[in-house]
Amino acid sequence: MLHTNERIIKHKVGLLNLAEELGNVSKACQVMGLSRDTFYRYKQAVEDDGVESLLQKDRRKPNPKNRVDEQTESSVLTYSLDFSAHGQVRASNELRKLGVFVSP
Repeated sequence: MLHTNERIIKHKVGLLNLAEELGNVSKACQVMGLSRDTFYRYKQAVEDDGVESLLQKDRRKPNPKNRVDEQTESSVLTYSLDFSAHGQVRASNELRKLGVFVSP
């Protein structure tokens, strides 16, 4: 029987434990509302790499082209914290007056 406190993988481990308790994969999948293919993917992942393999993995690759330089970022953060009621257009206009050019 597998144990975990991670909320993200609790239902996945629950499916594996239920199948073990019932002794019937089809019934466990029916109760949990998942397919048997999903069960066997979870089971194979646990057998290969352990329970940690059931954690959700972020598949997005960071795109550094979308980032501004750190000085601009810190200016925007400072302004937004100081003037939290200003909208994005006004913040952009006020920062432009200070020599920081960012789009709204």
